[in-house]
Amino acid sequence: MFLSKLDSLGNARKLIYDNQQICGVEEISIHDAHKRVLAEDIIAFHNSPPFDKSAMDGFALIAEDTFGASNSAPKEFKIIDAIGAGDFSDKTVGKGEAVIIATGAPVPDGANAVLMKEYTTGEGDDLTIYSQVTPGENVSPKSEDIEKGQKILDKNTFIRYQELGLIASAGYDTVRVFKKPKVKLIITGNELVEPTKEEIDDAKIINSNQFTIKAMVEDSGAICDIWHAGDTFDEVREAILDDCEDYDVIMTTGGTAISKGDVVLDVVEDIGEVLFHGVAIRPGKPAGAGIINGKMIFTFSGQPVAAMSQFDMFARKYLFEMQGRHFDFHNVKRTSQLKIPSQLGRTDFVRAVSDDDHAKHVLNRGSGIIRSMVEANSYIIIDENDEGYQKDDIVDVILFDSLLW
Repeated sequence: MFLSKLDSLGNARKLIYDNQQICGVEEISIHDAHKRVLAEDIIAFHNSPPFDKSAMDGFALIAEDTFGASNSAPKEFKIIDAIGAGDFSDKTVGKGEAVIIATGAPVPDGANAVLMKEYTTGEGDDLTIYSQVTPGENVSPKSEDIEKGQKILDKNTFIRYQELGLIASAGYDTVRVFKKPKVKLIITGNELVEPTKEEIDDAKIINSNQFTIKAMVEDSGAICDIWHAGDTFDEVREAILDDCEDYDVIMTTGGTAISKGDVVLDVVEDIGEVLFHGVAIRPGKPAGAGIINGKMIFTFSGQPVAAMSQFDMFARKYLFEMQGRHFDFHNVKRTSQLKIPSQLGRTDFVRAVSDDDHAKHVLNRGSGIIRSMVEANSYIIIDENDEGYQKDDIVDVILFDSLLW
């Protein structure tokens, strides 16, 4: 298939997201829910805390009885009980009485404050206090965090460790989440060999894309299986269709340009629909996408840097959104330390090193130079309506860390 007309980046992305699919839902143990996306609202089954609890080790008492207590004017109390965490007292605290209490234990009836142990002395049941407390001091009131029946998390919330704690406190031992998409990654190319420390035959290249793209898929919350195919039409067709029903997304690398053996888009056109082939971007102009048996297929370049950049431009958002998690590029502003040429009508994703104030593009920018991605920590984005930037211009930057699941 010949790249006769290049789509804009914006139009290509729209064609993909107009065909956005959403994964189904599964119920999993909360033990497995970290970094998943909620497919339901979380409604609390319990109050948290379920009772007024002590926030300190000390003595539960009536705050008003402590008023005026100081080092020079101590007050005397009688200890009537002791409560550890997980225990409760059936005693009611009266005037001039106190209960020894541990952090997290229920505050006994009658008491309305906890005085820290550090401000007391005692012997046996006799307690002397040297400080006063106000009502409610050092007490975490019932349902301070969660109220029974309250919606505490919305559907589509990304579950971090903080949310895990809240979900557990609400009483959930299982939770409904969006399934992880299964991605079939097909690496094409007769020239590719597995990594080896031995001498490589002439005209052969180590297959690095299988590692980088699989890792990027997993960094997008999805599951990835790797397949291999040669450069013929029949081999690529068979690789795409074989067990296709077991996958949610198909990705290929290689075979997207116009040389002999670049047959991937011909196969997509034969068995499905090509959404686009060829985008006005750098790197990665031969990028493509289509629909096969209702599933999205992304066709990436065989050039490693181009393939990685194409994944970020097109596939990452698609995988996020499949799992109910919204994704958009988070652009930040930096000052360019070097002049960066470009051309009108093309969007450039320029590998760069950025700090809190500045960005400097990596000088060796060939689409096969993997080391340039290692040296970079960001992209400088040059819009299709710009002809590049001068030194000290303010530029849009996407930090690599902002792309991760």
